Amino acid sequence: MGVQIFLNYNGNCREAAEYYSEIFDTKPPVFMTFGEGIREEDHSVPLEAMNLIMYTELEIEGDRIMMSDIFPGMEYKVGNNMNLTVICKDVETVTKYFYRMKEKGTVEMDLQETEWSPIYGSITDPYGIHWQFNASPEVGEFSIES
Repeated sequence: MGVQIFLNYNGNCREAAEYYSEIFDTKPPVFMTFGEGIREEDHSVPLEAMNLIMYTELEIEGDRIMMSDIFPGMEYKVGNNMNLTVICKDVETVTKYFYRMKEKGTVEMDLQETEWSPIYGSITDPYGIHWQFNASPEVGEFSIES
């Protein structure tokens, strides 16, 4: 639980995660690609995104760093490639925080069920900071390992 950093990359997330893993002696990263992670028929994945990283994470000295490539067509600019991610154990708390920030923020993705969470959404706050809100009943457990 808590607030964690989420880093976005421009097609080189796998390389960056492996680099950080080597530097900080972490467990080898486990990767979920967009091709593996988006399975709904109404959300087709363009060919150029199939092998891009949708999600990976590393634990460095007790803190989790989450990472992803940006989806093709999304703007990538150094400075907007970081998000603060609020992870709570329950949907009610996520909903409360999301709607409070929504009052003055700009919704990027409204709250909805996803492949990885019973509720997820993202907002840019009035100060330009990108926030992700995520419910994870089993906070701290990375669920894409095979």
